[in-house]
Amino acid sequence: MNYGDYLHLDQVLQAQHSLSGDHNELLFIVQHQTSELWMKLALHELRAARECLLADTLPSAFKHTARVSKIMEQLVHAWDVLATMTPSEYTRMRPSLGSSSGFQSYQYRMIEFMLGNKNAAMLKPHAHDAAVHAMVETSLHEPSLYDCAISLLAARGFAINPQRLTTTDQATQFDASVEAAFLHIYRHPDSHFDLYQLAEELVDLEDAFRLWRFRHVSTVERIIGFKPGTGGTAGVAYLRKMLDVVLFPELWKVRTDL
Repeated sequence: MNYGDYLHLDQVLQAQHSLSGDHNELLFIVQHQTSELWMKLALHELRAARECLLADTLPSAFKHTARVSKIMEQLVHAWDVLATMTPSEYTRMRPSLGSSSGFQSYQYRMIEFMLGNKNAAMLKPHAHDAAVHAMVETSLHEPSLYDCAISLLAARGFAINPQRLTTTDQATQFDASVEAAFLHIYRHPDSHFDLYQLAEELVDLEDAFRLWRFRHVSTVERIIGFKPGTGGTAGVAYLRKMLDVVLFPELWKVRTDL
């Protein structure tokens, strides 16, 4: 066993196939392939964190969520490299993309579902691949990381609205009982320090995710302006709308109430 064999570098380094022949297309391919690898690791860690929350083993959950926040930092910095591509350079290679788009990334969709931003309509971009569609649909119906955190609050004795504890395929909605629980935790951190730390880990995670989204919007606008996206989306207009999505609403609302 050597380094190349262990990492299967032959397959990895031969997986970049330029269609346009333009020098800059390799940058575009590598940036997106490496981002997908980071997303694979993020999903791996998020699933582990979810299992830890279900088992009430919070120290391990903190380790996994902190790692995901660091992964988000890597994804943010990846946009810095892609931003070196000018509009003229991208225009030369864009026709080779056809209708492909990052909007179709099933791993990104699963991360969003895992973080609670669920939308059954987002299954449609994956309808052409039955196996992928089934995988994303399963993710839609599974409890999100935040669902598991709220279930833990109930298990610890906080009065959580029973309807909030029912897993759905809908996006996370604000719930006053969840806010009340977190408000109590923030007002009495010494009495609930592990839950207090959980709340802060979740805020760190959403903060990192917001930065990733913002850097995406900024890079796309820098390269293509307000042209429509290759996958048929509205491009920057759609991405800016996504910046308004709040994943863990009670954790942000509680800051005003304290």
